[in-house]
Amino acid sequence: MKIRVLILFLLLITLPLSFCGSGGEASSEKEKTGKLKGKSFNVLLITIDTLRFDRIGVYSDKYVKTPNLDKFASESFVFTRGFAHNPVTLPSHTNILTGTTPLYHGISDNSGFVLEDRFLTITEVLKDNDYETGAFIGAFPLDSRFGLNQGFDIYDDNYGSHNNLELFFVERKAEDVLKPAKKWINSREGKWFSWIHLFDPHQPYLPPDPYKSEYPEDFYSGEVAYVDAELGKFFNFLRQSGEFEKTIIILTADHGEALGEKGEETHSYFAYNNTIHIPYIIYVPGTSGRKINRNVSHIDIFPSICDLTGIDIPDHIQGRSLLPLIRKDKIKEKYIYFESLSPYLNRGWAPLTGFIYGEDKFIDLPIREFYDLGVDLKENNNIITEKNGGNLKYKLDKLKKNLTSKDKPERSDSLDSETQKKLKSLGYFTGSSSKKKKVFSKKDDLKTLLPLQRLMYEALSSFQKGKAESAIKDLKSILDKTPGYILIYSHLAKIYRETGRIDLALDILDKGLKNNPGDPSLLSKLGIFLVEANRADKAIDILEQCIKIRSSDPENFNYLGVAYYKSRKFDKALLNYKKALELDDNYAPVLNNIGSMYLTLYQGNRDERAYSFAMDNFNKALKIDGKLHSAFNGRGAAKYFKGDYEGAISDWKNAIESKPDFIDPYFSVGITYMVKMKDKRKAYEYFTLCKKRVYKKLPQKEQQRLNRLIDQTGY
Repeated sequence: MKIRVLILFLLLITLPLSFCGSGGEASSEKEKTGKLKGKSFNVLLITIDTLRFDRIGVYSDKYVKTPNLDKFASESFVFTRGFAHNPVTLPSHTNILTGTTPLYHGISDNSGFVLEDRFLTITEVLKDNDYETGAFIGAFPLDSRFGLNQGFDIYDDNYGSHNNLELFFVERKAEDVLKPAKKWINSREGKWFSWIHLFDPHQPYLPPDPYKSEYPEDFYSGEVAYVDAELGKFFNFLRQSGEFEKTIIILTADHGEALGEKGEETHSYFAYNNTIHIPYIIYVPGTSGRKINRNVSHIDIFPSICDLTGIDIPDHIQGRSLLPLIRKDKIKEKYIYFESLSPYLNRGWAPLTGFIYGEDKFIDLPIREFYDLGVDLKENNNIITEKNGGNLKYKLDKLKKNLTSKDKPERSDSLDSETQKKLKSLGYFTGSSSKKKKVFSKKDDLKTLLPLQRLMYEALSSFQKGKAESAIKDLKSILDKTPGYILIYSHLAKIYRETGRIDLALDILDKGLKNNPGDPSLLSKLGIFLVEANRADKAIDILEQCIKIRSSDPENFNYLGVAYYKSRKFDKALLNYKKALELDDNYAPVLNNIGSMYLTLYQGNRDERAYSFAMDNFNKALKIDGKLHSAFNGRGAAKYFKGDYEGAISDWKNAIESKPDFIDPYFSVGITYMVKMKDKRKAYEYFTLCKKRVYKKLPQKEQQRLNRLIDQTGY
């Protein structure tokens, strides 16, 4: 059972009417306080993904101009020593929303984790206290399927369609997140809680103009400047609507970005301050704010919201309210736990954990690190010794023990005996233990293995620049040194697939599973690729085992549905599609697949109900994702069957615009122009466009077919 807040009314709270000074120490005279009577504050949480501490002017004006965030900060409490517990998106936001660390809720990475319903979120607490709740999400790592939608009346994660075959997350621009957020806030009549997640500073850095032109050598800062501009408009909306002075506003980042410092290009590898020291700003109506130079962390946000709104703080919360610091009360330092476990979970390298206490920062790896943040905030001087190392390790172990829940959930990678037996019969489980090692040496340290991490990013960069063979060569060289590096098999498979070599993709996944027996992520990709290779029977066997391991992943159900569809087992296909939608109700590709199935049924028997179901699902898919190329393609085919050739061509052109390397609609448009519309010039235009854009991806027979069609146009 979840812990529920029983108090159903707001308590009057006491806050200073005015603050001055620049430190967190108590003032010489007792502050005058006044009651904010009758206030029912709204609560707004803004998280800016991948925002470095030094990219807001109030913290540093060295890199980028952020006038709107600076204005907001000038009215707020600016915590100069804010820290994340993870340098990864999903765990960090889980920490914020639950007020607990990964040692309690169990989520330590983006992949393979879902927040279980038994964990209480701040959203649910506010919901129980008569708040309307709405979330507006910028990108896939926070999709509703991962469990952070608990307690929200609306969870708007309509950023577009994503699947785990892609190298980068699907995202939407800040303006496209803030637009529905404004509309929702504007229509509230009572108290509300809104969470707004902006993803723009995350890689790849693609700022729109004029920010791209203003920061030609630093696109990352250009992204930050763009977000600042959009938040400026948003804050103006809050002021003009009268909501600003009624709303507690908390603005932070989930983590930072290394940008090459310490040898790390982005984040999720080390846990230096370039990725876990984050902006942390709280606006409280009726106060003037100031800078506070004390250590605070993400898990402090939950209890602070409770305290500021007069709600009891649940007993299990691991953070603490920051209201005493705001009031200048004297409080003791608290240990802040942090971790970076993605390299351990996805590569089998040494796990990184540590703590911050006062000016001390300890990083526990085979090669330990200790820094005095009072004089070395950038962590340039490791002052670890054999003597202090043992004591620091003892303190960390004690901290971890105190924070760890007795029933902490684990990543869903476990294989029961039945699944092991089935995988063994399929050749994907050798019978050897697939559990991760527990004893690590210096050769497993992240600093030692950093060159391999950097080579991986260089390879992916090469692929983005069109140098697929160079990328493949580099990724293979990494596997020669670390055959257990799961991500490399995954990236190689994706590159082979993207370059039209599905058989090689299957081969590399097979090799990966031999070196990592039963790994769920590799198994899932193998099943998906088998579907795409039209080997449906084997795909069904694999994906059914994947579902036994990770029953919370809608993608496995979706592709299992596709496999059954290709096997003409439509009832089983529909059953799995529905299960995928139960896990993620706005999963547009599933709706498209349902539409395709009904269109196939219509082709077989001309049942008008099947046609209606097909169009309904295509339209639903496009309502959720207006750029879903496959749904445009399917709806175009449906219109074609009804003789609406102009409508079909329009949808197929939209499919091409949405995905220029999508092959099918080029042929469909060209043939329809030539055969049905008797317009050979237009047909020639699209056939040649196809040849220009995707000719190399076509199988030899399709290349020959395309050349014949071009000849038939007579141009």
